[in-house]
Amino acid sequence: MSAAAAAPAQGRWLRDLLVSASLARAFTLAVLAAVFSSFAIERVAGRVTYATIIAALCLLAIAILVARRDEVSFVRLVPTTLVAFVGWAVVSVFWSTDPASTFWSGLSTAALAVLAVTIGQVRDTLQTARALGDVMRWLLSISLGLEILAGILLDMPFRFLGIQGRIAEFGPVQGIFGTRNLLGFVAVIALVTFLVEYRTQSVRPGLSVFSVALAGLLAALSDSPTVAVLAVAVGAAAGALWIVRHTPAERRTSVQWTFAGIVVVGIGVAYVLRHTIIAWLGAGSDFSTRAELWATILAYVRRDPIVGFGWFGPWPPLEFPFIAINFTLDQSHATALNAYFDVLLQLGWVGLILFLGFVGIALVRSWLVAGERRSVVYAWTPLILTTILVDSMFESFALAGSGWVLLVICAVRAGHSRSWRERVDALGSRVADDLPHDRIP
Repeated sequence: MSAAAAAPAQGRWLRDLLVSASLARAFTLAVLAAVFSSFAIERVAGRVTYATIIAALCLLAIAILVARRDEVSFVRLVPTTLVAFVGWAVVSVFWSTDPASTFWSGLSTAALAVLAVTIGQVRDTLQTARALGDVMRWLLSISLGLEILAGILLDMPFRFLGIQGRIAEFGPVQGIFGTRNLLGFVAVIALVTFLVEYRTQSVRPGLSVFSVALAGLLAALSDSPTVAVLAVAVGAAAGALWIVRHTPAERRTSVQWTFAGIVVVGIGVAYVLRHTIIAWLGAGSDFSTRAELWATILAYVRRDPIVGFGWFGPWPPLEFPFIAINFTLDQSHATALNAYFDVLLQLGWVGLILFLGFVGIALVRSWLVAGERRSVVYAWTPLILTTILVDSMFESFALAGSGWVLLVICAVRAGHSRSWRERVDALGSRVADDLPHDRIP
């Protein structure tokens, strides 16, 4: 075969590989495994190694999207609200207290968003949930194995992984995730995913039982006060969604509005009874720490209330205003312990409005779709979003790493339905069908 004939053949082979379902699944598994293992990767191999992995996956993501350009709709590629929020974070470099740090933080946020958008385009909801379930089974099993090794078999902490080896005392345990709160958050995400797998019968019953037991055990051993809150919130959301799905279509709208009112009233009651709830959860010290931190943050927000101090994501310890906040409190926080306060501090009220619009529209869209579609797999997206948004009141996981990737994946999946993009695509298809075949481009 001549060189001229071999080149097209090689090009077709590469394109076939990039558009294949096998590569899409492998890519999804690799991205989810990398972002959920980020703490362990950085502790074992360093931050440069983790950044290199993410950069390589971004290049592969771009290649996949280019190869699939004929089947991927440009107008449905990225939610407008996501573009607006990430764009505002990137342009904050112009007023940031440290433009270089903001540039790299914005680049990191955009890079993880590219990975999530690609997953949302090349995998459907069930395929995404199955990939997440596979990754969670491995990572939670590894976490439990290391905790048993450190706390029972060797009886010594693995300090380089942050594992304290306290499983014999029934926790708290951290696994390979670095903190008990992140382990608790991951365990609840895994529980939702494993239950959806069970209901859709996408894995063997024995494996489903093992997975649910594993996630439940680690959620309990994490001893995270947020786990109980997340369990109640997700359970309530699942129950409400079940009622909506079994309500006749003509009454569904009124039921939806009723639940919306209940949520508003519930938030108000929870705020009024917050001290009682905190005492019941045994989280008084944790909440007092957060309340003191949030009050200090609000004092600094008043200095730049509209645009904030620039996007940093996790706090650089020596940058203003984070160093000043920690100095005032005589503590060493790496986040605001609340995603909404973090956005307000770093991107101002403009950024917070954009973020709330982004997550709010995604939640409403996914909820409405789950209420109308018969398959239970559509419940995965609103339940995962509920978990992320409720946890965001106590942690900032939604703004970086695995939390941000999951949030963007859910927003992209929600944006595929009940969106103006869907109507634009449908209109374009009808126009194309009406044209003579020799005029279709």
